[in-house]
Amino acid sequence: MTAPAPAPVSSLAAPAPRLAGVQQMLLWAVAVLALTSSALLWQKLAHTQEQLARQSAASGAKADEAQAQARQAQGMAQTAKARLAVAEGSLDELLSWQRQTDELLQTAVRARDDSLVTDLAAMLEAAQIQSRLSGDVTPLQTALHLVQERIRQAANPRLAAAARAARQDLERAQSADVPDIASLLTQLDALWGQIDTIPAANDAADASDAQEPPEAAPAPWWQRAWREAWSGAGRLVRVSRIDRPDASMMTPQQAFFVRQHVKLRLQGARLALLSGRRDAAQADLARAEQMLGELFAPQAQATRDALARLRQAQAALQGAPMPSASATLAALADAASASSEAISAANAADADANGSAEANATPDAQGQPHTRPAAHEDARTGEF
Repeated sequence: MTAPAPAPVSSLAAPAPRLAGVQQMLLWAVAVLALTSSALLWQKLAHTQEQLARQSAASGAKADEAQAQARQAQGMAQTAKARLAVAEGSLDELLSWQRQTDELLQTAVRARDDSLVTDLAAMLEAAQIQSRLSGDVTPLQTALHLVQERIRQAANPRLAAAARAARQDLERAQSADVPDIASLLTQLDALWGQIDTIPAANDAADASDAQEPPEAAPAPWWQRAWREAWSGAGRLVRVSRIDRPDASMMTPQQAFFVRQHVKLRLQGARLALLSGRRDAAQADLARAEQMLGELFAPQAQATRDALARLRQAQAALQGAPMPSASATLAALADAASASSEAISAANAADADANGSAEANATPDAQGQPHTRPAAHEDARTGEF
């Protein structure tokens, strides 16, 4: 076998410089590309640095503005805090004025209620006295009507029981069978003036005159003469039954004092009726009736009339007792005591509220104690 022939030297050496040129061109291209990239990166970096500088400057401005706004907000907060403190002080003062106004109003209302109760009680008592003195229930009925009207106008719940009691007392007063004291007083006055004309038991002339028959029809002269003679003879001798010898043996002076004693009994009964003491009036009338029946001529017409009037007066006094307003007065007294208890309870509650308010006092921002009422905490945001 024969070995291959070696390549020519000229053919091997020719590609080497061409390869070196290509490599050199590649190196230059890489270098240019690197330089271009570096320039672009540098330009981008400069732009980024410039942008960062602008952002930093803007951030600093914004920070300065934020600090200024923070200082302004702090100042506004301090101003608002000061205004809030002033508003809270005004609120406390307003609440204090409101409490004082409420207390004054409650005091005025309680004073009005107390004055109303006192006036009604005094009016009823005066009406009762007037009714007892006059024996007429009209003043008491009028007073009870006025009590109901004034209670209705007052519209006080504590006087509801007094209104019911006044209505019941008025119904009893309207249905009561009360004697007419005025007519009884008139009868007693007429009887008092008639006492001097009533013949005593030993007054024979008056008794016979009182018993004398009425004048008959005209008779002949001889009958009239006989009658006059017989009447004259009958006056000389008088036969009668004496049940009480002491009554027939009274002297004219004793008869005078007996009449005065009967008059005193009638006057005592009159005064007892005016004062409302019907039992005392009945006792005086009974004693006067007893004296008229025992010490005066029972067959005389004047005596019978006086006894009839006394019995009629006693029968009139046997009616129902004079009505009163005791239930209404008791209800008014209970209302007055309830009002006093309510005033005491309100004063105690106010004292407790003031003590708790002082105990719950909280210090404010300046370290001064300040009380915030819990019932009005929402008033700051709602009203102020």
